[in-house]
Amino acid sequence: MARTQYERITTKQTLNRVKEERMPFDWSINPYRGCGHGCSFCYARAFQSFIGMGAEDEFQHHIFMKSNAAEALEKQLSSAARKFNYDIEAMRRSIGQVTIGTATDPYQPIEGKETLTRECLKLLAKYRISTSITTRSPLVLRDLDILTRMENVSVNISLNTLSGDVIRKLEPASPHPEARLDAIHRLSAAGIRTGLFVAPVLPFLTDEEPELKELLSQAKERGVSFAMISLLRLSRDVKKWYLETLKHHFPEVVQSYRELYGQGAYAEEHYVRSFKSMASRLLNEYGMSGLTMGAPAAVNRSGPIAASENDTSDEGANDHPAREWAAPVRPRKLPQPAAPVSGEELTPDVEQLSFPF
Repeated sequence: MARTQYERITTKQTLNRVKEERMPFDWSINPYRGCGHGCSFCYARAFQSFIGMGAEDEFQHHIFMKSNAAEALEKQLSSAARKFNYDIEAMRRSIGQVTIGTATDPYQPIEGKETLTRECLKLLAKYRISTSITTRSPLVLRDLDILTRMENVSVNISLNTLSGDVIRKLEPASPHPEARLDAIHRLSAAGIRTGLFVAPVLPFLTDEEPELKELLSQAKERGVSFAMISLLRLSRDVKKWYLETLKHHFPEVVQSYRELYGQGAYAEEHYVRSFKSMASRLLNEYGMSGLTMGAPAAVNRSGPIAASENDTSDEGANDHPAREWAAPVRPRKLPQPAAPVSGEELTPDVEQLSFPF
């Protein structure tokens, strides 16, 4: 087994503008590059080429940590505050939505030690920035002391199957499905708007309607507010690694994948139409509005758009071998921060000033 290498780097800016207009957020934060969860299908593997690295095992075993992420973020936000004459509300409206975890999981295992995400979250709370977090990890519960004091925050828990076997083989170091469902329950119980990202759905492995229904049902029982269902996308570099992983764990589906994704990164059109129809139907059935993504689709900045039900075909839905559901695990102890956040840390500097007369 390869040994994971952690490398500290510095960044000029932590808050990065999202230029893609289809995205329902304005800024992104990724305190890490690479991810210890090692999901074989992760789209972020393709980003490794931007720094001259491969999308293969290196993605999981060479993690870059932006050691000055909080300091760089503080600089950006304090500069924005000055621009608005320290009118924090005007500044917050101007910045809009910030999403943490668009290219790597902000609560991957090393975060438990490094707390880069936690320190950034303190600053977003301090400046009252609308924030959304996407993660596979219950470690997000450690930061409930911050999340419960933020004015506009949501947490998206990614979980694409209840099968512990599939999770362990294709997401080798990611948390157990039951642990993620427990995180949904605890976040919701704490008053945090919590969503389920069924992402990505894996053709021939996690795309059966009964399985998706059970996953939505389990999440709803735990208080989830909304859901999004997204079909697997395979860019060239990611496809190569993912198919190699399937050869080892699920060789029987490899040829089906070659045929389904033979034209590029997206699945064959008929399959996509059938999938989107099923996913939209399920979201409606469970009262969860969300974006059903199988191919490029428009996203309104005012909120997600549900897919249309223009195809009711379920061709191939019963052609897959049966799988066992994951067995429940014992409730875990709530992760605790080294030190609870203080009121001063979450209060803008200008509001800490007093002028006695």
